[in-house]
Amino acid sequence: MADDAARRAQLAASHTRQAIRGRLATGPVHSYLRDFIYGAIDGAVTTFAVVSGVAGAGLSNSIIIVLGIANLIGDGFSMAAGNFLGVRAERQQRDQLRAMEHQHISDYPEGEREEVREIFRQKGFEDNDLNRAVDIITANRDRWVQTMLTEEHGVPLSGASAIRAASVTFVAFLLVGSVPLLTFVFEYFGLSVGSPFFWSATLTGIAFFLTGALKSRFVEQSWLSAGLETLVVGGSAAALSYVVGVLLGGLAR
Repeated sequence: MADDAARRAQLAASHTRQAIRGRLATGPVHSYLRDFIYGAIDGAVTTFAVVSGVAGAGLSNSIIIVLGIANLIGDGFSMAAGNFLGVRAERQQRDQLRAMEHQHISDYPEGEREEVREIFRQKGFEDNDLNRAVDIITANRDRWVQTMLTEEHGVPLSGASAIRAASVTFVAFLLVGSVPLLTFVFEYFGLSVGSPFFWSATLTGIAFFLTGALKSRFVEQSWLSAGLETLVVGGSAAALSYVVGVLLGGLAR
């Protein structure tokens, strides 16, 4: 009861007129945690797939380290670049639609007003309320265009930074993707861990699970289910690579 009362008090404090105005004035805050999570998942999956394939072929630890690092740099940069271009394309599309709506308002304002009228009619506005809503929206060109972007095209008015999204993805790929290589690096420098591949698989499995559990914050899925799902997907990719490495190991040797 005490926790519920505290939650309600906090909710009430955040919904005063002053608090609401301040929050809306600052605009939406973009989170890059999603970029981190998916970069981490991809990094762990692809690097352990490389480790599994090379280990399955029975090659030396030094080769595992070289190929693993090459994968970290190459695939990590590729994923970050893809994320950068994707976020940038969304911004370019938004800018193009904004310019198009400005042009449509200049060329055919009556038709654009009718679009606004229909949008608010479908929201339940009628008669004088509908007319007033249309007049208010179309009285300001920027507000008019913003309404068309969000209501007609379903496009957010602002987006994430392409540079930040790419950087977060790349860092996550490097950090979590390096986990499968740790035991082999220890072995290379003379720090024996017994069975490097076993411990690499164990640590990577933990990384899969923890990353998946963190991913559950972005989807309607329990942390346990999301963690196990990521573990199964990543483990399947690793197992497939290991089998291929074993089958083709003779060619490598």
